[in-house]
Amino acid sequence: MILVTGATGNIGGALLRQLPGPVRGLTRDATRASFPAGVEAVEGDLADATSLKLDGVRSLFLVSRMGADADVLEAAARAGVAHVVLVSSITIQTHPRMPEAGENLAVERLLQDSGMAWTILRPTQFASNTLWWADSIREHGTVRLPYPDVGLPAIHPADIAAVAGVALTEPGHRGRTYALTGPARITARQQVAAIGAALGQEVSVDEISRAEAHRDMAAFMGNDGANAVLDLMGGDVNDELLMVRDTVTRVTGAAARSFEQWATDNAAAFR
Repeated sequence: MILVTGATGNIGGALLRQLPGPVRGLTRDATRASFPAGVEAVEGDLADATSLKLDGVRSLFLVSRMGADADVLEAAARAGVAHVVLVSSITIQTHPRMPEAGENLAVERLLQDSGMAWTILRPTQFASNTLWWADSIREHGTVRLPYPDVGLPAIHPADIAAVAGVALTEPGHRGRTYALTGPARITARQQVAAIGAALGQEVSVDEISRAEAHRDMAAFMGNDGANAVLDLMGGDVNDELLMVRDTVTRVTGAAARSFEQWATDNAAAFR
């Protein structure tokens, strides 16, 4: 039995569509979950490890820092879970002094010390982060952005799910850490253009300063959170952050999906 946490999210939902049974999808409200046929919807909350239905679970898919990680891993080990696939962050490699990177590294170490087998995925920025622009595109046909011409290898969440699916079901991936990126660098300006093409309309970019962007972002993610996101958007780039990796193809045997494909797949979210 495989338990997929975050089953209604961008990665978890894609993962459920590819896993063979038996599979459980964790959700806070099973009555509202729309899972593929054969997936058992189970209610639980990662903030409360005692709520997790871990009986019979041999493999666990877990996204770091979405709940009480230490308690969840302890409960999993106690329940006899043999293998955990953890989604962490590439910031551990690119920006190790960032507080969020330290928090992700701490979860990785908890897993590695748990006695369970492990596979760690460290993805770069998600293509789905551009959903933050949806309201502005719908209402104004424009996106206000700092660093619009910094190109980063954003990854389609379905590719994170594809690697996770292989790690959960095929041998040879335990004890491995995989840094994951998309197939090419793409600037924010190019992402906006790709979304516009998927919509069949022109979407413009309004370049703004870091200070302006920070003011807007800090209102809902705090000062430190805004600074971290802005650094990763282009304010503090380095070779590790810019590197395009072929890990998705090596692990899955399939080419990594482009941002243009993500935009086509998700055009409805911007209409």
